[in-house]
Amino acid sequence: MSTILVTGGTGVLGRHVVSQLAGQNVRVLSRRETAVPGAELVRGDLATGSGVAEAVRGADVVVHCASDPVHWHDDVTATDRLIGEAKAAGRPHLVYISIVGVDRVPLPYYRAKLAAESLVRDSGLPWTLLRATQFHDLVLQFVAAMAKSPLMPVPKGISVQPVDTAEVAERLAGLALGDPAGRVADFGGPQVLTAEEAARAFLAAAGLRRRLVGVPLPGRTAAAYRAGWHLLGEGGQKGTRTFSDFLAERVGPGGKVEFTYYRPRRR
Repeated sequence: MSTILVTGGTGVLGRHVVSQLAGQNVRVLSRRETAVPGAELVRGDLATGSGVAEAVRGADVVVHCASDPVHWHDDVTATDRLIGEAKAAGRPHLVYISIVGVDRVPLPYYRAKLAAESLVRDSGLPWTLLRATQFHDLVLQFVAAMAKSPLMPVPKGISVQPVDTAEVAERLAGLALGDPAGRVADFGGPQVLTAEEAARAFLAAAGLRRRLVGVPLPGRTAAAYRAGWHLLGEGGQKGTRTFSDFLAERVGPGGKVEFTYYRPRRR
């Protein structure tokens, strides 16, 4: 049986990938000393290189989910380090998760993900690349933050296409168990929602009343979002779980959110 390494295997996406790979020989590289049911845990940090050589040793497939939107510049270094250690250990199939629009939306984090994509393509390793739209968890984090004010600010002219992390994980697991495929069709949520629609869905799930105030956002990044360059284009594949379905499970009365999307890494 092949050994599959999942970087960031205790994170928002990675833990779902590990679950989808149940029954396989799975190894997890994580900064957290957290037991992962059904997987071998290697504690390490791609940003520093700690534990990376041990994690890739003997791996036939590497699913690279580890990412840091706050310390985004570390993503390129981490991917380069992972590739170097993987090549030293053999020629594992490298499966990388990226974001729809990284080549068109001028966010620093997106530029880092695009640079990491280039490293994967030029690595000399067999590779597969999947881009996905915004996770439900991320959109929830934004709308929950905006709803803290009685006047809830909503970006004008911007839409989102939130996708369920478990469905992205299912797609990644399938790719990990298959042959290297290069860049595959993008994956996104079943619905495109305006920012106002996403906000109202959260308010309905939380049983809250807020006055929505449209806020125009300046700059090139906002213009790229208004143009829809972060949304699924033609030929993409869609999941089935809607944002409202997700909110029904994750949001309690008064806007209590059961799951926090992102915990910044301590330096």
